[in-house]
Amino acid sequence: MRYEIRVDGHLSEALKGAFPELDHVVMSGQTVLFGQVVDEAHLFGLLARCQSLGLRVLEMRQLPE
Repeated sequence: MRYEIRVDGHLSEALKGAFPELDHVVMSGQTVLFGQVVDEAHLFGLLARCQSLGLRVLEMRQLPE
């Protein structure tokens, strides 16, 4: 499964490094993290990582394969 997670603001290099398994792009004041998610546990882990880093998740969605 491929997912996209949009977070508010531009992430620093250190914060981008917290998501080595995802690619990223900055668009309109948001950072879009995207990539392969292995399973539901991985997805919840990514969201927990966002929360622990204080990132505001604006949107999360599954991308078509």
